[in-house]
Amino acid sequence: MSVLLLTHPACLNHETGSWHPESPDRLRAVLKALDAPEFAALVREEAPLASDETLALAHDAAYVKSVLAAIPQTGAQALHLDPDTVVSPGSGEAARRAAGAVVAAVDAVMAGRFDRAFCAIRPPGHHAEPARPMGFCLFNNVAVGAMHARAVHKVNRIAVVDFDVHHGNGTQAMFENDPDLFYGSIHQAPFYPGTGRISERGVAGNIMNIPFGAGSGGIMVRRAFIERLIPALDEFMPDLLLVSAGFDAHHRDPVGGMDLGTEDFAWMTKELIEVARRHSGGRIISTLEGGYDLRALADAAASHVHVLMTAP
Repeated sequence: MSVLLLTHPACLNHETGSWHPESPDRLRAVLKALDAPEFAALVREEAPLASDETLALAHDAAYVKSVLAAIPQTGAQALHLDPDTVVSPGSGEAARRAAGAVVAAVDAVMAGRFDRAFCAIRPPGHHAEPARPMGFCLFNNVAVGAMHARAVHKVNRIAVVDFDVHHGNGTQAMFENDPDLFYGSIHQAPFYPGTGRISERGVAGNIMNIPFGAGSGGIMVRRAFIERLIPALDEFMPDLLLVSAGFDAHHRDPVGGMDLGTEDFAWMTKELIEVARRHSGGRIISTLEGGYDLRALADAAASHVHVLMTAP
């Protein structure tokens, strides 16, 4: 199975400070794991820069300009945009490369160059709202990719599945009023950012939130996948499937409180590949979101990519 890996060294230059959990070491750990011999068949390409116009497909144009203008030009001290979200001189290029990775993945998959893609990038994106940075996120990478697929490739029905331990409030905000966009999230609640209730259903039932309490494990999540999320995806019938792949629901993660194992992320990946085979010609694009224990993140991300490479 042809799988594209998109990343860029500039994503390591988004410096967040020694105290911050969303550190460059996260991406280093993932990339080191993907250097193992079993990943030799991965085709590796550098993520391009997303333009202002491309970012504005998902965000207010004024917001794009204001975020980029807030990036400091010099200095080692990170600047806070909110209590959790910081920027440094390398953050502008990193954020453009992160969104650009998903855009390039969409282009490659829609052109038939690859069947599947994984974007190993940072900063993450699913908390970024149309006009607000949040939760370590500047631009909503997966939403930018989805809107690019619609604008450039005329893809009609697009689904995003998010298994980060945190609810992707930004993606939901961008999708909830469009019946041809579907957002499904499995996440911990009550937890940051406080959104993601079951009652949040979108304009046409196109939002499916499945919250779990702290300590929830693989058996409960797999049942929810089979009984609720997969049937909803089958009913929606996406032409393109994107994944917000956060690995902070792992039982080792210091930020999350759920109890998933590496094997659970592999299982979810296989199930989503089957959805893509049924409805979107096998097209599936995954992008890195959270995960803050370096060993757990590396293991789970590697397992996720290995399934992308080997599942029929």
